[in-house]
Amino acid sequence: MSVALASAATPETTRYEPLRVMIVDDSVVIRGLISRWIEAEPDMVVAASLRTGLDAVNHLERVKPDVALLDIEMPELDGISALPQLLAKQRNLVVIMASTLTRRNAEISFKALSLGAADYIPKPESTRETSAAEIFRHDLLQKVRTLGARVRRKAQPGAAPVAAPAVARAPAPVHHAAAAAPIVKRAFGLTVPRVLVIGSSTGGPQALMALVSDLGPVIDRVPVLITQHMPPTFTTILAEHLARASNRPAREAVDGEPVRAGRIYLAPGGRHMRVVKNGAGMDIALDDGPAVNFCKPAVDPLFISAIDVWQSAVLAVILTGMGSDGMRGGKEIVAAGGSVIAQDEASSVVWGMPGAAANAGICAAVLPLNQIASKVARVFAGERS
Repeated sequence: MSVALASAATPETTRYEPLRVMIVDDSVVIRGLISRWIEAEPDMVVAASLRTGLDAVNHLERVKPDVALLDIEMPELDGISALPQLLAKQRNLVVIMASTLTRRNAEISFKALSLGAADYIPKPESTRETSAAEIFRHDLLQKVRTLGARVRRKAQPGAAPVAAPAVARAPAPVHHAAAAAPIVKRAFGLTVPRVLVIGSSTGGPQALMALVSDLGPVIDRVPVLITQHMPPTFTTILAEHLARASNRPAREAVDGEPVRAGRIYLAPGGRHMRVVKNGAGMDIALDDGPAVNFCKPAVDPLFISAIDVWQSAVLAVILTGMGSDGMRGGKEIVAAGGSVIAQDEASSVVWGMPGAAANAGICAAVLPLNQIASKVARVFAGERS
């Protein structure tokens, strides 16, 4: 057994103390690599480096990590088995699942999200490839830092405790410490929408499944196009989950296929999805261009392309996610006469993307996740307030 432990956190923590990260992976190479990355960051520290899920469960109360990076495939106790035990012992632990890009691991990662994992991150097949390792490093540090914000929120004097993730529900939202300025909302566009475009990232899979399960009548009338920040294989699984949740056809989009009402089109991992005119109709256009907003697929290319096809008859929904992807495209949709709805902070896992849109003053509504579907239906029925 290979176990490396840092000293336990003191009971009186402050928001200025570094995030304590527990690395759980049976690969000594991966543990060493991630440890070096974490220790190089001024706001993070390696609290423990462990080989198995059993080690993580046994040492959790001593280590007191804020964030756990949990591998899926490990001896003695794998990640998916260790996850509920870890959350039972430490209610507010932020768990990020890590796995290689296989269909089995993608399925397990989706299950982990439903059990309370905050997010997942795909591990490159080889860390010897510089570009793959750098993308992995960037994504990992971003997820640890952003999702760990809830720990700093909890550490503030007088802050309300963050609720523990519940089984089959999204993890507790990440809140921001600073008081936000009042959100300025604008009127909905005058044109009845003829397409629904959706962008999401961290927390998006669960949010999307909840949303599409209540969008049936809208999906029957118009096409629904979704960009979720997600790698290949994972998007294949997500499309299957969306089909079951909506009881409507949903799949990864195929380059050149026609866009029709009654279907959900999901941008495939690793490719941007756009819509282009084709005579009187419209087709899907996929491209392998550079990342946009550090993402591929990205939301902005989809949003902007929708304007060329549907002009002012576009309704965009921006769900939970890191960063600001979708805000620029949302601005252009509004400038063309369309409308934008954003998920509110309280129901978002990370209020990055929807928060950027809301704070930019481009949203006609900022709503809890469970109110978005009904609002969308009313907008497609002609409501303009």
